[in-house]
Amino acid sequence: MAKGLILQPTWRLRNGRPVVLLFGRLEDGPAFVVEDDRARPAVYVAMTDVEAVAHEPGTDIEIRGGLTDLAGRPVARVRLGRPADVAPLRDRLRARGIEPLEGDLRFAYHYLIDRGLLSAIEIEGEGTCRDGLVHFQNPVLRPAEVRPQLSVLSLDIETSPAADRVLAVALVGAGADEVHLVSARAVAGAIVHPTESALLQGTVAAIQRIDPDVVVGWNVVDFDLDVLVRRCRACGVEPSFGRLPGPPRIERDRGFNLRSRAEVTGRVVLDGLPLVREALKLPDYRLETVARAVLGRGKLLDPEAPDTAAEILRLFHDDPEALVAYNREDAQLVLDILAREGLLELTVERSLLSGMPLDRVGASVASFDRLYLPELHRRGIVAPSVREHAGGPVAGGAVLDSVPGLFRDVAVFDFKSLYPSLMRTFQLDPLAHARPGENAIIAPNGARFAREGAILPGVIEALLARREAAKARGDGHADRAIKIMMNALFGVLASPGCRFAEPLIANAITGFGQHILHWTRDAFEGAGVRVIYGDTDSIFVTLPAGVAGDAQAVALDLRARVEGEICARIRAEYALEPRLVLELEYVLERFWMPRVRSGRGGSKKRYAGWREGRLLLVGLESVRRDWPAVARRLQEGLLERVFTDREVMPWVGELVARVRSGELDAELVYARRLRKGDLGRYTRTTPPHVAAARKLPGPPPAVVRYVITSAGPEPVVAGRPLPAGIDREHALERVLKPVADAILAEFGESFDRAAGRLRQMSLF
Repeated sequence: MAKGLILQPTWRLRNGRPVVLLFGRLEDGPAFVVEDDRARPAVYVAMTDVEAVAHEPGTDIEIRGGLTDLAGRPVARVRLGRPADVAPLRDRLRARGIEPLEGDLRFAYHYLIDRGLLSAIEIEGEGTCRDGLVHFQNPVLRPAEVRPQLSVLSLDIETSPAADRVLAVALVGAGADEVHLVSARAVAGAIVHPTESALLQGTVAAIQRIDPDVVVGWNVVDFDLDVLVRRCRACGVEPSFGRLPGPPRIERDRGFNLRSRAEVTGRVVLDGLPLVREALKLPDYRLETVARAVLGRGKLLDPEAPDTAAEILRLFHDDPEALVAYNREDAQLVLDILAREGLLELTVERSLLSGMPLDRVGASVASFDRLYLPELHRRGIVAPSVREHAGGPVAGGAVLDSVPGLFRDVAVFDFKSLYPSLMRTFQLDPLAHARPGENAIIAPNGARFAREGAILPGVIEALLARREAAKARGDGHADRAIKIMMNALFGVLASPGCRFAEPLIANAITGFGQHILHWTRDAFEGAGVRVIYGDTDSIFVTLPAGVAGDAQAVALDLRARVEGEICARIRAEYALEPRLVLELEYVLERFWMPRVRSGRGGSKKRYAGWREGRLLLVGLESVRRDWPAVARRLQEGLLERVFTDREVMPWVGELVARVRSGELDAELVYARRLRKGDLGRYTRTTPPHVAAARKLPGPPPAVVRYVITSAGPEPVVAGRPLPAGIDREHALERVLKPVADAILAEFGESFDRAAGRLRQMSLF
């Protein structure tokens, strides 16, 4: 019996009949496709609406006993001829006041959900080999455990400055290492083609020959693949890059945080840029920046060159060997970055966990459906279609007032996976909320939940068991994938795009979380220790004076006592077995909580600590990517000296002198992300980064780098000197002074004194 990983679930019409196609890679090597022509698209309607639906053309009503909606009302299944018929029927029914259920699920996904299948499957049936694929016709499919070795090809193209001509294409990985180049002569290291059309034909043929499962690149969908498809069409070349004939279908990014996708039949296209953006915090996400940070090497062209596009064109004409090396290295960099950070392995684990294809593992709402709907179906329950919800505000986690100042021996505790633990404990689940019954669990916001029959607690328990198994075998990728999935559960239930979204459920989760944090504060204070801060699932307490050598043991004793009190309170008030685990995250030898700018209280979500010779920073200027680097230098240097009891004032004075001398001008640069439409949105007032961007020729970059000069904001361009007239006093007053005074005020000192800016005042 074969086992494999589904890479792409899709469908085609064959002789007017829909055929589900599941492309993937078998555990023992070959690529495969499952073809199933037995399934039919369907929606569900309430039994009371069956008569009204029966006269709809092309429908077949199937009535099975025991099938209900979330509220327990009987429903019937409405089968249709083609997947394309579903949306028009749904719209017609809604226009008549009839709400179809599960009327928005993609046909291939509905097929998998009905069968309780995720990405890893067992295939019972004979396979036949043709066209480089093992074909399985109408097999029996079951869930399985499998991790096949996927072939990964990195694609990178070089073009003319206007991207109206492809000059070179690098294909690296999956057993290939080749660069295709337009050239009338032989070029070392390249496969040459006399024309662009021949180059494109050669590229299509090479991808078919290499036959990768996954194609990666940097901005590969919106640039490389998009340009290849466009130029293929312009040159009369069929852009057939998939395992079946046909061009890629590109779905454009329609929002700030969404990704463009490319559907290439039988393969997956993964863009390295968003994968890295999710995993790493960097000043920007250019390939050069990421490669330097992750690999310690960068692109072969000078990153400070003022016009990279012009330089590529020059190399094409004058030094094609250098262009070939540059093109190949760009493709290799993407492979090496993904390998170093384990991002492909992480993506595979997320796919195995959620059942989503590799290029959609970040779709948290769809991932929730893939886990939740099969469990509903096992109970004979169908789900509602997604509708625009009236919604309502969703409360956040509790944040306790902080106590500002410097402290010693601060223990930081947090609840392990708080929101998932609350869902398990209090049965916080869409089905339990839809059918609360008698003796319901009543949340702080009044929402009611059944004590039995909830789905999410079981899903979470299964995830936790898998996570513990992953930790036991040292599988960091699986561990991280499960953590991401569990953290998304609350956000999904608060998202209007989720079919189960309900503010009452989301606020029940946060309401219980607020209760737990307040109970935890009370328990610590009852144990005789001072609580100086708390946020959602974490709480900070000062340990008794003089415990330095025994701080860890004292903190662990406190942890056990407080967890016991919280669990006892849940048992007493709700008659439930708690699933909460309070953990000691660490003990900080020194801790600083800043004051708010008014000086009347402590900050929230901003603090610093010192532990085992290392600085811990949260929310402060030094961890902000848009703040000048000199702020990081000042803040970290100050805190390290304060936490290790060293002099600070002379050091601050030296730093001020270096700024005034111009020695640190390169650290006075701001870097601010430019959102879509920013340049045209501001009319009355203009933020500095927008003002700087308007001075740049051509399209503005995603991240604008600029300095403040005596003439205002000026853009900083790679490869060019910094603008003249940098306003260093602005940097001292607006950047360094607030950062320094927040710390120095704890000692009755000030930045002005350290900078020698205080003048002797006359007495009258």
